[in-house]
Amino acid sequence: MSDRTLVGDVPPHGEDEAFLGNDDALALVGGTDPTRGTRQPGSRSMSVAVKARRYLGFPAVLALVCVAVGTYVARADLDDVERRLLTFDRIIDATLVHLQLVGISTLAVIVLAVPLGILVTRPAATRLTPVVVALGNLGQTVPSLGVIVLFAILFAPGFKGAVFALVVYAFLPILRNTIVGLQQIDPFLIESARGMGMSNGTVLRSIELPLAVPVILAGVRTAAVINVGTATIGAFTNAGGLGGIIFGGIVQSRTPVIVVGSILTAVLALLLDHVLGVVEEVLRPRGL
Repeated sequence: MSDRTLVGDVPPHGEDEAFLGNDDALALVGGTDPTRGTRQPGSRSMSVAVKARRYLGFPAVLALVCVAVGTYVARADLDDVERRLLTFDRIIDATLVHLQLVGISTLAVIVLAVPLGILVTRPAATRLTPVVVALGNLGQTVPSLGVIVLFAILFAPGFKGAVFALVVYAFLPILRNTIVGLQQIDPFLIESARGMGMSNGTVLRSIELPLAVPVILAGVRTAAVINVGTATIGAFTNAGGLGGIIFGGIVQSRTPVIVVGSILTAVLALLLDHVLGVVEEVLRPRGL
C-alpha cells in the first residue's frame, strides 16, 4: 500500500492515472472549489454593469437618434412652413398628447380585458370564451382608420373618440394573453393548492396570476406598441399627437416634416417596447 493510501487519498487504479490534488478532490466530493461556488471579487459590480448596459444602452441609442433629428431640424434649410410645423414646443406638445392617448387607452384596456379574461377562464364560464374572444376580434378585423372614424362619429371627434377607438383596437392582445396565461398553468398545481385548503380566490391571487404575469405583460406590451402606431391616425379626427405633425406634412406636401414625425413615432414605440420589456423582466416571478 502506497503512502498516498495511508493518508486517505484516492488509491491509484493504474500507474499512468493522474493523482488528484486536494482542491480537485474537494471539488469531486462537493467541497469548495476556488473557481466555482464562490463569488469572485467585483462580480456584483459586474452584474450591475451588465444590467445597466442592457437597461440603459438602447434608450441611449434612441436619445442619440432624437439628438440627430433635433440637429437636422436646427441646421437644415427648411422653409417657413416646415419650421412652423417643426418647432420645439410643437414637437414636445405633440409627444405629450401622444403619450396621453397611448397611456389612457392602454390602462383602460388593462382594467377591462384582464378581469374579463380571468372571468372566462373560471370553470363556470368557460363556455363564454369563444364569444368573448370573437367580440375582441372585431376591433382587429375592422381597419384602424375605420375604428377611429367610427368612434369619432359616435362620441366626439378629437381626443375622446380616439381613446375609445384605441381601447377597442388594442383589446384583443391583452384579453387573449390573459386567457392563454391562465389556461397554460398546470392543473396539478391548482388541485394541489386546493388540496392544501386554499380557497379559489387565494389560488387565483397566489398561484394563477403570478404564473400568468409574464404572458399578460407580453400582451400589454403588444397592445401599447400597437396603440403608438394607431394613435397617429387619430390626427385625421383632430386627436393631436405626433400624427398631427405627420398629417400636417402630408397636407402641406412637406417631406421633411413627414420624415421627422415618422422617426419620432418610431422612437416612441421602440422606447415604450423596451421599457415594458424591462418591467416584464422585473415582475416575472423567480424561476420562470
